[in-house]
Amino acid sequence: MQNQQVLIDSLPSGKLTADNYRLADSAMPEIGPGQVLIKTMAFAITAGTRAGLQGSASYAGAPEAGRVMNGTGVGEVVASNTPEFSVGDHVTAATGWQAYSAQEAKLVTKIDPSHDPIHYLGPLGINGLTAYFGLNEVGQAKSGETVMVSAAAGSVGHMVGQMARIAGCHTVGVCGSDEKGRILTEQLGFGRVVNYKDANYRQSLKEATPNGVDVYFDNTGGMILGSALFRMNVAGRISCCGVVSQYDTNTPEPGPRGIPGLLVNNRITMRGFLVFDFAAQYSMAREQIHTWLQSGEMISLTDVVNGLDAAPEAFVDLLSGGNVGTRIVKL
Repeated sequence: MQNQQVLIDSLPSGKLTADNYRLADSAMPEIGPGQVLIKTMAFAITAGTRAGLQGSASYAGAPEAGRVMNGTGVGEVVASNTPEFSVGDHVTAATGWQAYSAQEAKLVTKIDPSHDPIHYLGPLGINGLTAYFGLNEVGQAKSGETVMVSAAAGSVGHMVGQMARIAGCHTVGVCGSDEKGRILTEQLGFGRVVNYKDANYRQSLKEATPNGVDVYFDNTGGMILGSALFRMNVAGRISCCGVVSQYDTNTPEPGPRGIPGLLVNNRITMRGFLVFDFAAQYSMAREQIHTWLQSGEMISLTDVVNGLDAAPEAFVDLLSGGNVGTRIVKL
């Protein structure tokens, strides 16, 4: 029996293309003591893994050709050499883009049987936890405040806006199309949306934030971060999650003007974070998010493609803004 994998065939020198990957068959992995064999059901495609290919995300490991593309997946335990996991358990782990993977038990998370495993790629996984801690722990959003979110229709952004709404905040989403904007307001309950591709974007943002911005959740960096800085209120907080404007290019946008002057004058806190900083609080956050999902206060948007062979093209499309919500590859 063979294990189908998507390998990094070459590191991109400019924009990523599907040709940077190749589909390959390899021998089935064998497990050692304390390991489990996982059959992948689905995995998430996220913009952050593009930073790993650049070598600009230390947490993603050094990029190199010839290895399996990294990514978080959910799957079923099909063999176990540890009492912690039984055959048939649903789990989440860094499966990568492949059908089967051998994993150290200590790096695998068992999925609560009452939870939908696919939610561990979205609201109960890295994306949802990033939204939760970035908004609440880093941004410290409070009821009545204005929360602005960039890449608001993306895997993290669409959940940040909903969590802010649940907390009683005024929500302003920045996205790249009017169609995405309608989804944000009509399905997810965002208060206002602004299309950053519009010629009069800055004026539209000003009109959408008449009372300024208290918390800005930044997924993009670049020009949108620059525009947010000029709308921040005194004692505002900027939660720096990602810089998608700089991932898929050799010519990233320059950093915004006005730093540190605007930070000093308005006493703004600008803090970067990784979701792994909050690992001790994951189970608490998951229970809260699960409650929101069950009550219908929050919904998870997923963008599904089928088959390992579809993953490279789906990644390229995501980097150009082709997704709404969390993009998932089902095997």
